[in-house]
Amino acid sequence: MNRAADRLELVVDPVRRTGRTLLSAGVEQSYVDVEDPRHLHFEYVRRIASAVRVAAPAGTPLHVLHLGGGALTLPRWLAATRPGSPQRVVERDPAVVELVARELPPLPPEVRVEVADARDALTATPAGRYDVVIADIYRAAQMPRHVRTVEFAAEVARVLRPDGTYLLNVTDLPPLVATRAQVATVRAVFADVCVVGDRRMLRGRRYGNLVLAATSRPGGLPVGRLAVAALRDPVPGGLLHAAALDTFVAGARPVTDMDDTVGR
Repeated sequence: MNRAADRLELVVDPVRRTGRTLLSAGVEQSYVDVEDPRHLHFEYVRRIASAVRVAAPAGTPLHVLHLGGGALTLPRWLAATRPGSPQRVVERDPAVVELVARELPPLPPEVRVEVADARDALTATPAGRYDVVIADIYRAAQMPRHVRTVEFAAEVARVLRPDGTYLLNVTDLPPLVATRAQVATVRAVFADVCVVGDRRMLRGRRYGNLVLAATSRPGGLPVGRLAVAALRDPVPGGLLHAAALDTFVAGARPVTDMDDTVGR
């Protein structure tokens, strides 16, 4: 890389020697244990994994679309916990794909990685293809404009099966303006939505990550099991749903493509 802003590297975890952290311009992007793909280091990744766990009975293969790949932490975890799950990973940055393929363990054959823009890939995907869509799409700590609109969420809903689950990572800081806008946006498309995360994050007291879970079927989210999983995490979390989510999102409006005219 010629510019510091584009620098990518995989560094060894000094505490867990089998751990590798993907850094972009010095900022942590992904973490992989090269000997134990079941180990999930980042809190928000564990929360996404918890939602995947309750999406179907244990061991049942799932068809999963990952929008944003990084070091492929969740595809590796899912391949280890639900063998035989067909997975498609869309990563925009070819340098990331090349580095990860060169430096980290090979992927199982059921995991396919492609270099493409997330929305372009989504638009070209046939309807009703996936059980789970996981979106973790960031460039320079910002979610690109064209993947945070109602129209994008509608494309996600289209490619999901009727009982499918959409899981979205949102990185935010107080007063959680971006998260509230994303909740309003996703709610404009999906019938059942919740937010899971560290309670301090939910109260707008720190910078970090929150996970949105959504499904098109009214009452379709296993909210009770998601809440229990959040409490049992090493960083105990909370869940906002129904009336509590109404209060959280009050005043925020959905974002549309017409609002985001600057581009990608």
